[in-house]
Amino acid sequence: MSSPIDPHVDPYGYLGMIRNPDGSLTRIPEFLPTSTSSFKPNPNHVHVLTKDILINEEKKTWARLYLPKTESDSIPTKKLPLIIYYHGGGFVLGRASSLMFQNFCFQIANRIPALIVSVGYRLAPEHRLPAAYDDGMEALHWIKTIDDEWLTKYVDFSKCFLMGSSAGGNIVYHVGLRAIACVDDLLPLKIQGLIFHQPFFGGTQRTLSEVRLSNDKVFPPLVVDLMWELGLPIGADRDHEYCNPMVGIESEVLMKVKDQGWRLLVTGCCGDPLVDRQIEFMKMLKEKGLEVSGEFSEGGFHGCELFDDAKGEIFYGVVKNFVLSV
Repeated sequence: MSSPIDPHVDPYGYLGMIRNPDGSLTRIPEFLPTSTSSFKPNPNHVHVLTKDILINEEKKTWARLYLPKTESDSIPTKKLPLIIYYHGGGFVLGRASSLMFQNFCFQIANRIPALIVSVGYRLAPEHRLPAAYDDGMEALHWIKTIDDEWLTKYVDFSKCFLMGSSAGGNIVYHVGLRAIACVDDLLPLKIQGLIFHQPFFGGTQRTLSEVRLSNDKVFPPLVVDLMWELGLPIGADRDHEYCNPMVGIESEVLMKVKDQGWRLLVTGCCGDPLVDRQIEFMKMLKEKGLEVSGEFSEGGFHGCELFDDAKGEIFYGVVKNFVLSV
């Protein structure tokens, strides 16, 4: 996916945004089309039901739930794993209702099968970090307490996974660090693993892959810089802990992740300017003794599994094997 606008001339326009005088953004709806939960499903998705539920009325946060059915159109009798999903968009774009994330969740819910809770968190710069982390953590407590039939009747809360694409992968990391400190408070929700799908990390110094792909047509580093400028707390640079996981590594917290037996999956591709950061992140986790699997493919681009069916098929299989191996 790429924009017809030159990011070097108009980086906001490249992202389908207009910067307002007060610092807020006007997001062009056509850039990332959305849908309601009552749309007519694609024939390939007829075995997945959806519904939307409000999480926090004041914050306007919400979730879209995806419940797979069997081939006979009946609701599953065996309880399903739970995947809590955080969408991408560099913290400034995207919704749980964006079509590309919706189709992604459809496929994963149907393939595993699993019940997906896709979290609609607040966006920057109107709500800078750590707002997205706060909303991501609040969603965990909401899921464990809400009296909703899809969750209480069809979910195995002992098989919970946090999964995020791009900025959502960053959210998974920071929500995971918070969640490990209160595992008892989250019961019966029991997290088994974290899935980082091309996680969005950064730093002030360019990596070799960022230099090599400085003119990338999909996710050029200067656009990445803009997203961090809009998403980080005012005055913070790209070596802030929210951006750069290699800064201020919380070894004691990561040891708790190890002690809980959480499994981690980090995915990426060589065509993503962020790939070196993702590999460095994976190596850091392994050095801390965590159980980490890495899946890195040739070619591709940032978010390619959302647009390339062939790469998507491979990714769905990797996630299925990871979730069902518990």
